[in-house]
Amino acid sequence: MSRDDWAEPTVLCHAGLDPAANHGIVNPPVYHASTVLFPTVEALEKAEQGLFDVCRYGRVGTPTSWAFERAVAAIEGGSHAISVPSGLAAITTALTAFTKAGDHVLITDSAYGPTRKFCDAVLTKFGVEVEYYDPLIGAGIEALLRDNTRIVYLEAPGSLTFEVQDVPAIAAAARRRGAKVMIDNTWATPLFFKPFEHGCDVSIHAGTKYMVGHSDAMLGVIVCRDVETAEPVKRTAIMLGSAAGPDDLFLGLRGLRTMGVRLARHQETALRLAQWLQGRPEVARVLYPALPDDPGHALWRRDFTGASGLFGFVLHETSKTRVAAMLDGMELFGMGFSWGGYESLILPARLAGLRTARRWTEPGTLIRVHAGLEDFDDLRGDLERGLARLGT
Repeated sequence: MSRDDWAEPTVLCHAGLDPAANHGIVNPPVYHASTVLFPTVEALEKAEQGLFDVCRYGRVGTPTSWAFERAVAAIEGGSHAISVPSGLAAITTALTAFTKAGDHVLITDSAYGPTRKFCDAVLTKFGVEVEYYDPLIGAGIEALLRDNTRIVYLEAPGSLTFEVQDVPAIAAAARRRGAKVMIDNTWATPLFFKPFEHGCDVSIHAGTKYMVGHSDAMLGVIVCRDVETAEPVKRTAIMLGSAAGPDDLFLGLRGLRTMGVRLARHQETALRLAQWLQGRPEVARVLYPALPDDPGHALWRRDFTGASGLFGFVLHETSKTRVAAMLDGMELFGMGFSWGGYESLILPARLAGLRTARRWTEPGTLIRVHAGLEDFDDLRGDLERGLARLGT
């Protein structure tokens, strides 16, 4: 049986491992390295020519980073992966790798907030024109593409408003015009969405989230369809000095081994909570593509194989004081700017002035929830008591 025939759970358990090269030890060792020594000038010069799987300096790569990168590339079905210190570093490195002054990029209006800030504050400063598009545009994106459009950037679903994009239609239009198609695939992970099977060139992950899975490391990874795409990304990461730390890489690799079983639990709990919230009088609507009546459900069902633990719900219009009373008293749902860990989180989303191509018009407060690995009944009880505080 070849590795190409392995099912995903087997790939998660074994990708990136090389016990034979490590005295039979199952997990790859953690290399804390900066300087690398060479026995000859010839060996040094040969190392200087390499990009992948070559040790010449700690920032360029070590066996620890290779193990994580090989594992992620295998799970997602890409050619190469490049590890960086955070999800935002993955986003900024990928966007920088393919843009220059005079270029035009199309960014989904539902993008992660720091993605937008980087585009507006940095890309534009260097002469790149940034245009935001309606995430529901589908094949209509053809009308926005120009001869100098270098990147079409997707996030499916959006990490605050959870619109599901028609990735194949957008990717097909972009690729016909020679633009690179990038997607932030953090929500679905490589297990629930396969970007390269749907026309993308680059898949970006905040490994901090589900890959690490325990809220104790910062990590990003950029996965590329082919080596021609991977090479400029790797060169850009090297030039930017963007390298993941060895201990975080170790935690990311360890997290990958259990990501499948954790995601199954996250999904189960999130769906049950979303369904329960639909029946609550305080809730105007729930934003979760796995729900049959969600506007994005048909696309999600067509293209995705699962849903993660992150979703949202909109409260009926009420005062900020009452929303604060609800959130301030939560016992199990912590308030924090992340998700993907074992713990449940809750956060009020602030969208005022953030969207430009597709305005957010809901009058009530949007609440983002991450369903962790706690008991469902305990989580439901915490939310129920919180919703009760809205009326006090």
